[in-house]
Amino acid sequence: MNTYDVAVIGSGPGGYVAAIRCAQLGLKTVIIEKYNTLGGTCLNVGCIPSKALLDSSHHYYDATKHFKTHGIEVKGLELNFEQMIVRKNEVVSQTSGGINYLMDKNKIDTLQGIGSFKDATHIIITKEDGSSEEIEATKTIIATGSKPSTLPFIEIDKKRVITSTEALSLNEIPKHLIVIGGGVIGLELGSVYSRLGSQVSVIEYMPTITPGMDAMLSKELQKSLKKQGIKFFTSHKVTSVVNNGDEVVITADNKKGVPTEFKGDYTLVSVGRNPYTKGLGLENIGVKVTERGQIEINEQLQTNVSNIYAIGDVVKGAMLAHKAEEEGTMVAEIIAGQKPHIDYNLIPGVVYTWPEVACVGKTEEQLKEAGVKYKAGSFAMRALGRARASMDIDGQIKVLADAETDEILGVHMIGARAADMIAEAVIAMEFRASSEDIARSSHAHPTYTEAFKEACLAVHDRAIHS
Repeated sequence: MNTYDVAVIGSGPGGYVAAIRCAQLGLKTVIIEKYNTLGGTCLNVGCIPSKALLDSSHHYYDATKHFKTHGIEVKGLELNFEQMIVRKNEVVSQTSGGINYLMDKNKIDTLQGIGSFKDATHIIITKEDGSSEEIEATKTIIATGSKPSTLPFIEIDKKRVITSTEALSLNEIPKHLIVIGGGVIGLELGSVYSRLGSQVSVIEYMPTITPGMDAMLSKELQKSLKKQGIKFFTSHKVTSVVNNGDEVVITADNKKGVPTEFKGDYTLVSVGRNPYTKGLGLENIGVKVTERGQIEINEQLQTNVSNIYAIGDVVKGAMLAHKAEEEGTMVAEIIAGQKPHIDYNLIPGVVYTWPEVACVGKTEEQLKEAGVKYKAGSFAMRALGRARASMDIDGQIKVLADAETDEILGVHMIGARAADMIAEAVIAMEFRASSEDIARSSHAHPTYTEAFKEACLAVHDRAIHS
């Protein structure tokens, strides 16, 4: 029987980062993965493939809508959707292969199969052919991630009624894609197919899309996507989804309780994700799980079984790849005797639509609810020279700062490259910068990031270009 200092179950961003950090710290490490490829949901059927399709569809959309204005005349433009999927698969393959390289580089053993606890220090790995192998591990990190969730009355047939996994590998472009759920995943995949010519309708139970984000972001994003042709039906409660073969019929009650019928050839169910613990054998070792299916942990990401840790989507908190990475690093360092820390308030959120949406820290609604006195400054992207040059004028940046100390409490942005720009806000808040600190820092011109400086100036009614 092989013995290890640390076993990691699951090879997504949380798991593989945890394994690498353990190996860097001198711990003999093994990673156990159920599927044939490493990388988990993010690399195989999540972040990476969706961004590949978002980029490809963005190029096509620009070519059809914007190139002529730029003075680029394109004749005979055709969409090769099959090649688009091929390219997406290549990106996934290259990225997953990169994880294999990192495992070899760091001398981490890789075992394929379903890892299940025999007891707290012994794990049985059941392979595809039915054979099994047992290993011993002093510590174990559970990083098994999440799976798409659904509503009790919806049958996911993976043909016409689909999840994000199937939406990434369709054989055709839908004529009418109905998205149930106006959250991040639904809006990103809805954007892909809207750009490629699908009619897209988004049905959301809450009064706004992207619930939980600052109200300004939700409002601005819906306005931008509506201009692109996506239709929104907020405050609608889906009550029925019926697959009639080539057509899916959805019934939803509007805010007045009146039933409304929607018909499309595909329906994407995007109502969140659930922690995935199937097959782990948690009951064999008494690891506690919450009513929501999340593994219970303490502040050190330790379960009630002292040598077992859990990270990422399988525990409480935002289901974000970079959150899982931070937790993977933290657990590895705790196991090695170090004292790391994560400030969950400073983990950014991003929506990779166009314009992109990004945020970090508290929303204006949260500050009001908590009774925190704050100042706000906003700056519209259309006032930037760079935005006008690139024709990306939608969006704005809002900065929230403490009314007394001026410390930045939250930054909310929508616009071109917001996903990259949010990093400046995260660093600023990590070092407890004031809005004046950013306002007095030189930002290259012309860039999108000038909007962050201008929003910080606006906190003090000093914005130059608005």
